[in-house]
Amino acid sequence: MLRLLRTKRSPATTSRAQRPSTGGSLSPFGQLGWTLVEMILALAILGTLLAIIRPSVHQYVERARVAKAIGDIQAIQSDLAGPELLDGQLPVTLDEIGWSGMLDPWGNPYEYLRFEGANTGQMRRDRFLVPVNSSYDLYSRGVDGKTQTQLTATFSLDDIVRANDGGFIGLAAKF
Repeated sequence: MLRLLRTKRSPATTSRAQRPSTGGSLSPFGQLGWTLVEMILALAILGTLLAIIRPSVHQYVERARVAKAIGDIQAIQSDLAGPELLDGQLPVTLDEIGWSGMLDPWGNPYEYLRFEGANTGQMRRDRFLVPVNSSYDLYSRGVDGKTQTQLTATFSLDDIVRANDGGFIGLAAKF
């Protein structure tokens, strides 16, 4: 038993060759660590992965924003249906149904135009310049925050619109 105790080494006396590897390389000075080449290679791989992933993530974020705007417009449309059915009239502004200060996913207010007593020159129109709704327009200005009355115009293609009196709610480019 005495002989067993003498042959047993403490961790401090084990040689470097017997120590378990921790993933780094042994430098000429006997220290574990990463070499400059290994660090550059790791950063290059990480940068390549980020460059591949970033556009995909951006597309998913934009799709989510469009879906949120469509959902909001559907909710506003439902809220507008109540006063129209009860009173036979639409509210003058969205404030009357509790949508004051609500912003679309891009930080712009939702646009609402009631046609009764309004300038019909502001009505949203399709490519044949025919109004897309008969009682009111409801839309978001989209990513760029700009719009024009014709849905096929450059600034209107990214708008989220209500058309065909609520039969279509989506991107103006898809209408």
